[in-house]
Amino acid sequence: MSRPRFPSPARVVVKVGSSSLRTPEGDLDRRLVAALVDQLAAVRAGGSEVVLVSSGAVAAGLGPLGLARRPTDLPQLQAAASVGQGLLLHTYEDRFAGHGLACGQLLLTPDDVVDRTRYLNARSTFDTLLALGAVPIVNENDTVATEELRFGDNDRLAALVASMLGARLLVLLTDVDGLLDVAGSGEVIDRVDDLNAVEVPRDRRAGSEVGSGGIASKLEAARIATFSGASAVIANARRPGVVGDAVGGAAVGTWFPPSSRRPESRKLWIAFARTPRGALSVDAGAEHALRARGSSLLPVGITGAAGDFRPGDAVDVRGPDGALIARGLVGYDREGVEALRADERDASTPRSSAVVIHRNQLVLL
Repeated sequence: MSRPRFPSPARVVVKVGSSSLRTPEGDLDRRLVAALVDQLAAVRAGGSEVVLVSSGAVAAGLGPLGLARRPTDLPQLQAAASVGQGLLLHTYEDRFAGHGLACGQLLLTPDDVVDRTRYLNARSTFDTLLALGAVPIVNENDTVATEELRFGDNDRLAALVASMLGARLLVLLTDVDGLLDVAGSGEVIDRVDDLNAVEVPRDRRAGSEVGSGGIASKLEAARIATFSGASAVIANARRPGVVGDAVGGAAVGTWFPPSSRRPESRKLWIAFARTPRGALSVDAGAEHALRARGSSLLPVGITGAAGDFRPGDAVDVRGPDGALIARGLVGYDREGVEALRADERDASTPRSSAVVIHRNQLVLL
């Protein structure tokens, strides 16, 4: 028997995608749900805490609403999610009950976890459910999420949940056997140590007609997970025993080993939970202050601002050469930043004490 890839993790996050949860006829695949729950219950009985991030609410709502495919407009997407979420959770509840397990639903939006108070509350809810022996079932709150305020896909959400909870393994279940070596043998790649070296064909980047995440989103999720100190595995949801094999460290799917360092959990959420709405350029002095001294970003070091951002939005911070330095939650809108910069250039105006991005809201990348 080959040596396991990693020790048995105490806490595992498993994500399953919409394309895996839907039958060819467009209905929720209850057999797949049943098989998945049986595997999760076995992992739980083996001593590992389990969190399930499940897509499928929109897909589950298509049939009852008479929709043949995933809508492209937001109102119909939200309507499908509203109908399908209850159906999906009820199906999970029934199957987990057969194993003597309760499950609890958590519907998240980025604001639930970027805001410090709401982040701590979400983590406390997860920890309490797990301590009571329940299985948390997570989804993005698609019924209220908008394009401007969403995680983007459940691959990213799953990776961020894994980071929040200090999970040591993220399993991304999909409809392929793993990451394929498209430039070589065409076989599944067993292990990826350098995500920057992975090339994804353009026709495999997008999601399916019922889901939003493609292989590119899974690689981004693997990047977040490994940066957080967790292993990630991409594997086929329909492979018999896939969850148990992945958790046991068997050579299933594609494995992404963890990095050796783990930043503070909340700063990972700042770095990855929200799509940046703009960018601030800084001079060499400001770059040094951010990198070497862990300083806040002040108006005096800012040389330019781009994008239509508002207070609380995530923005990139770029150095004199345009390279990405950091990401943070900005305290002013773009007009406010420009006004502060103008005051700094005006010799007759006293130097501002304003902080554009506080160091507690900033993460170096």
